[in-house]
Amino acid sequence: MKRWTFRLLPLAAALAIFPLLAQAQTAQFEYKLLATNKTSTMQKEMNEAASAGFHFAGVMGGETSFGGNEAVVIMARPRTENKPRYKYILLATNKTGTMQKELQAAGDEGFDYKGQTVFKTAFGGQEVVCILERDSDAKPERWEYKLLATKKTGTMQKELSEMGDQGFEFVGVTVAETAFGGKEVVSITRRKAE
Repeated sequence: MKRWTFRLLPLAAALAIFPLLAQAQTAQFEYKLLATNKTSTMQKEMNEAASAGFHFAGVMGGETSFGGNEAVVIMARPRTENKPRYKYILLATNKTGTMQKELQAAGDEGFDYKGQTVFKTAFGGQEVVCILERDSDAKPERWEYKLLATKKTGTMQKELSEMGDQGFEFVGVTVAETAFGGKEVVSITRRKAE
């Protein structure tokens, strides 16, 4: 009888702990949906949400039922955490040269690419919008960004391969109508700056 008791104790202990482990793995989250057709308003609202502990989760541009053409951003935070941690920059332009300069300036300040979309802004027309984030709890890393824009997918394939050979990582793509190129495939790549 004693032999069976000792063999069953580890099994009983494991069964008692299992529900506690399952409960610990089930996190609860709070979400904030932000929607606007002005990028400056979106940046302000994202940083206000970040000051309450929220962080970027996703973005999409398009036409909503009541708002017209808007960028829609989802922010999230675990229910147990509300410490301010992140800062955001939104870049919006229909000129690829301008976006390249702004991306690089943000990369020099340690901002990391998080997402991009295309939507018709209140003042700029149809624009590529990029969201970049800096984590105040982590040591900021500088990034080098390269924006690629072309009308031909075959050309984009070649340019992406060249960037990959130079150590650049692909992070995002959109199809957008830019000021000079018409409808273009716009890809963003990055690598850690030296």
